[in-house]
Amino acid sequence: MNNIPAYRKVYSLLKQDIKEGVYPAGTLLPTESELEERFHFSRTTIRKAIEQLHSEGFVRKTQGKGTEVLDTSTTQRLNHLTSITETLIAKGYDVQTRGMSIQLISPPESIAHELQLPAGQQVYWVQRVQYADGQPIALMNNYLRASKVPGLEQYSNTFNSLYAFLEQTYQLILLHASERLSAVAADFTESQILQVPLGAPLLCSKRLTFIEQGPFEYSITKLVADKYEYSVYLEGRR
Repeated sequence: MNNIPAYRKVYSLLKQDIKEGVYPAGTLLPTESELEERFHFSRTTIRKAIEQLHSEGFVRKTQGKGTEVLDTSTTQRLNHLTSITETLIAKGYDVQTRGMSIQLISPPESIAHELQLPAGQQVYWVQRVQYADGQPIALMNNYLRASKVPGLEQYSNTFNSLYAFLEQTYQLILLHASERLSAVAADFTESQILQVPLGAPLLCSKRLTFIEQGPFEYSITKLVADKYEYSVYLEGRR
């Protein structure tokens, strides 16, 4: 966890400041020289960190104006790597995790294949039920490379947003993800947990998330279909 490139440390801290409202949407980030003075890193490092923020849609650079912080607190936009929990909180919901299990397991073959794991490597299986304003909204199953999050089981029931927790506790930088969405019918267990009728429509998200070293997390999330939406941002044509 200590061999993190300097620009990623700056990127992570600035991203956290943006999420926490230190730099609200519509305002400008400090100048490169001011950031150099704050972080005690070279201008090249500062620029690389800002490029990373720009590529993920957190800021926009305008010649002669500076680096503007963008608004990312609407519905979950599929061109940004954000979590369901972060999106719900940004929309003003009171989000709580009611029920969490973290187990070190040998993954099913399908999960090991997605994560490109050699035989014998284990994963942490994180199961959660997420509530928004007191109502169950999501049943989450996350499979994480165990070697990247040692001792994860000790943090059971200590966080709401998994991504924010991983960034802050393990200094992980989540680079990008591929996600597939489909409609499924709630089975008996899902109907009981999510408090919907048997066979009710659920939105199923299957996501593979990458860090610099390769695939890190595979998640399967079932959401109550009429309580959550995704938004896709499309710009121009090739």
